[in-house]
Amino acid sequence: MDLQSFFTSPFPLSRLPVAFLNVVCEMAPYLLLGFLIAGVLHVFVPQKFYANYLSRKNRLSVLWAALLGIPLPLCSCGVIPTAIGLRNEKASKGAVASFLIATPQTGIDSILATFSLMGLGFAIIRPVAALITGVCGGLLVNRLVRDDEAMFNVQCSIVNEGRGNRLWRVLKYAYYDMIRDIGLRLLIGLVVAALIQVAVPDEFFLSFGSQPLLQMLVILAIAVPMYICSTGSIPVAAALMMKGLSPGAALVMLMAGPAVNLASILVVHKSMGRRFTSIYLMTIVGFSVFFGLLLNASGLLNLDSSMAAANSSHFTFHSSLPILPNPFKLVCAIVLTLLIIFALMMKLFSKFTTKKPLDPDVTVYRVEDMHCSHCEAAVVRAVENLPGVEKAKASASANTLTIKGPATEESIRKAVEGIGYTFKGKV
Repeated sequence: MDLQSFFTSPFPLSRLPVAFLNVVCEMAPYLLLGFLIAGVLHVFVPQKFYANYLSRKNRLSVLWAALLGIPLPLCSCGVIPTAIGLRNEKASKGAVASFLIATPQTGIDSILATFSLMGLGFAIIRPVAALITGVCGGLLVNRLVRDDEAMFNVQCSIVNEGRGNRLWRVLKYAYYDMIRDIGLRLLIGLVVAALIQVAVPDEFFLSFGSQPLLQMLVILAIAVPMYICSTGSIPVAAALMMKGLSPGAALVMLMAGPAVNLASILVVHKSMGRRFTSIYLMTIVGFSVFFGLLLNASGLLNLDSSMAAANSSHFTFHSSLPILPNPFKLVCAIVLTLLIIFALMMKLFSKFTTKKPLDPDVTVYRVEDMHCSHCEAAVVRAVENLPGVEKAKASASANTLTIKGPATEESIRKAVEGIGYTFKGKV
């Protein structure tokens, strides 16, 4: 089969490589820029800066929590230990709830990526919706949850990046740590988006007709339990819109998918109590549907839906060969792909190279539910000041916590379980 017949073949998967290439090329420049800005925020913004604005039990602290959380590139698992750190820095319970709800819905990287695939309207309404949802959830928690119902048992502080050359730390966090954390989920999202482009019939979701609420409920049933990052949800939502999904239902996926998942629900329930968790979950689900319905009723983003469709012209296959992206986007896509491959290979390598220590003063414990570098840092912070801990190192890929020193297993267990992770004892 020659190249021309390969791309014009009726078999959908034959068109998958170019569809995937074009999705990556559209997002890569914005992702690379977003990762860099996230690295700058992570390294140069003082850690105490956040707690200083969140400690008062008033509406302003709830607003500040959402505003400070929106640009941070934290997923729904990584935000939990950070929120616990804020609570131990005397942040109010409403501010913690606001931070938990608003932060994982978006980030500086996902805002830019949303603009690249879905247009300016979605790039604006996404953080605005996250802000309003977080503030309303925080105010509800302040009013309905007593202080003794949102207790945190272990003192841990916000992730401290440590010392060293700041430029190197920015680049390492932006192009290694972040990509290691979300690279696999981003890759899955890109592949799913490409598959939707070539395999799902055009205007598939129009079969729902005049039932946009049904679309949203279907999306919620898929998105809420699923673990997906704010960036990885973008190509999937854009691809579904091009198959007839309403803008409101796409917004539901962009809000509810990254904000919550089954694992985060269980951890929040364990750490913060039933009433807190109920408000946290109902706020995310309720406001995502509310904003989705409002968006559909207003028709404001119908033009952006057209823009998404216009972007899809990059993915549309006609009788002639598809046009390849411009050289700049192609170079960015290659760079991003290489960074993802490198980060995932290093993550896989660390998973299979963890060995039992020869030093009798070093103990390796199994700790589950760590998903990213923020989780690793939170676990280390929880145990590093315990009596008998000389040095601690956590690995999310290997699910291990390595302790140097004579600290007791029971003290390690209490510290780890106190911030919501599962302690399984010695390896």
